Amino acid sequence: MTYQEQGERLAGSVKPTSGPFVSLGRMIFNFTVDTFTVAELEARKLNHDATELITRAVQPALWLLIFGEVLAQIRAIPTGQISYIDFMTPGILAQSVLFIAIFYGIAVIWERDLGILHKMLASPAPRAALVLGKALSAAERGLSQAVIIYVLAILIGVNINWSPLSVLGVLAVVILGSSLFSTFSLIIACIVRTRERFMGIGQILTMPLFFASNAIYPISIMPAWLQAVAKGNPLTYEVDALRALMVIGGTSTYGLLLDLIALVGGTAIMVIAAARLYPRVVV
Repeated sequence: MTYQEQGERLAGSVKPTSGPFVSLGRMIFNFTVDTFTVAELEARKLNHDATELITRAVQPALWLLIFGEVLAQIRAIPTGQISYIDFMTPGILAQSVLFIAIFYGIAVIWERDLGILHKMLASPAPRAALVLGKALSAAERGLSQAVIIYVLAILIGVNINWSPLSVLGVLAVVILGSSLFSTFSLIIACIVRTRERFMGIGQILTMPLFFASNAIYPISIMPAWLQAVAKGNPLTYEVDALRALMVIGGTSTYGLLLDLIALVGGTAIMVIAAARLYPRVVV
């Protein structure tokens, strides 16, 4: 299915409702259909190019198998009751999700150049549904990274928590993290509107977000100014939740409730902002 056909399918997938009085249930149903239609169309791209999953596995493998194993031998970073490799694995999962999601907005610029974005914006689907659908498609890629990280973790002997609730919690956090950073990426794409500028800004943002978090070292060893930055970094709360859920003996510094509030609240704010800016990318 070509991009043009996908756009035409979306444009015809939702019919305008008749009459001014629409029940709340019908509105929610239509919004859900619109959202999952976009997510399904985006998932087709991944199915057509599965090699992306293989190339995305290289970076986390290098971090875990080389960087993680070396620092685990040095034992220079205090990690409490768990080993350094156990401490680091949830952070590398969060990093992998971040690196995929933060560059997701470039797809919007490609869709604009191909003309498919014009068809999406001409459909009766709410802008928030279009944005949320793309966020869910980014979450699909994030979940694929979770599978890769779990396989690597088994190979290097990480003490994984296999409790069904913990695994489901990890998947939920990955979905939220992917959605948050992918919609942030869409906002950037709507503002800069060119691939070259987008790639430059994306590269500038990824490493500061990663290193100004608790992904590979605890916040307690950071200088005071960096601790303040880390506490305002949503990646910190994603890592904190993953560390409590993913590994045996892992704990949450801020509490799972606060972690989830930060991720859900951040995602909601990003979706609303991206929905307002989304039409600007075609201007």
